Amino acid sequence: MGRGGAEKLIPETALVHDKSKFEFHCLYFFHQEQNIVDELEKGGITVHLIPSGNLGLFFQVKKVQKFIEQEGFDIIHAHLPWAGILSRFVGKNLTIPIVYTEHNTWDRYNKVSYWGNRLSFKNQDIAIAVSNEVVLSMQLNSIIDPYKRGGRLKVKVIQNGVNTDTFQRIEDTSALKSNLGIPIDSAVIGKVAVFRSQKRLWLWVDIALEILEHYPETHFLLVGDGEWRERIEEQIKKSGKEKNFHLVGVQKNVIPYLSLMDIYLSTSEFEGLPIAMLEAMSCQVPVIATRAGGIGEVIQEGIQGHLTGIDDWKELKGFCQELLKNSNPLKHMGQEARKRVVEDFSMKNMVSELEEVYLSVLQDKIIL
Repeated sequence: MGRGGAEKLIPETALVHDKSKFEFHCLYFFHQEQNIVDELEKGGITVHLIPSGNLGLFFQVKKVQKFIEQEGFDIIHAHLPWAGILSRFVGKNLTIPIVYTEHNTWDRYNKVSYWGNRLSFKNQDIAIAVSNEVVLSMQLNSIIDPYKRGGRLKVKVIQNGVNTDTFQRIEDTSALKSNLGIPIDSAVIGKVAVFRSQKRLWLWVDIALEILEHYPETHFLLVGDGEWRERIEEQIKKSGKEKNFHLVGVQKNVIPYLSLMDIYLSTSEFEGLPIAMLEAMSCQVPVIATRAGGIGEVIQEGIQGHLTGIDDWKELKGFCQELLKNSNPLKHMGQEARKRVVEDFSMKNMVSELEEVYLSVLQDKIIL
């Protein structure tokens, strides 16, 4: 229930769903500070907590089964491996259909969650993949057939979406720039992320420092927090360029910060389909990124931005400098970025596909 892309997606979709047809509840197990409970409740979701750690989830099966029966739920929709594994055990003695969203490729999970996810995978009705690469990872890991072709489970791609009505660029960001100590005319390169190793933010800082050698007035903005924060702060401090870096922590409203950005830079080693990147694009920010996960399915080379191979991250610097040098392609790519999201990655399209899934699994149960 932190502020990762998968978690933030739930309250965002809830705001768009047809509440006359669907009522939403969210059950979570690990309570931490700065979670998204208030955003879930604001989106009309009733939130429930059953305290547990990951391995302790196996002792919660009966409690969750009883909870589901008491509440009279019609569908379970689980996100991420541990919740998915639990939902399949819970569903063994219930007739309730199970929907699961896979947000990442299987090779990126630790061994326990990987095997737990894989061996229980066929015991659900529909697996939703957020990108074609995620579907491919299921196929590549199907030596011991995890989803039993022709069996109960169906696999469907529903790419992540953004509420493009909400995520629109704020044109006047002078006050926020002033508060952060960024000169009005300075270009800003940024990223929104949980500070995890997969994001490779130490490489992000390395690229920023090299850019500063040629464009010393550029500023760099990181929105988010996580286990790597102290190490990133130390790296920046050692560089002596602290005045050019702005780590603003977790922000409930990221739109003002996205609106500050001229370029969205991503150095990730792996991704599903990053929500934060789509939100930046909706705010007219072009993307310079490694071709990680579903990023390559969104960004059309040279139109909404530029991509490099995951191991070719050093090339990101050149693309950033090219756009900093010439504002015309920068502005055009930003416009194309928003157009791409509006046409192909809107929240309305995503929610419509989700509702079709919900109705289809209910219909299948009625037929059975």
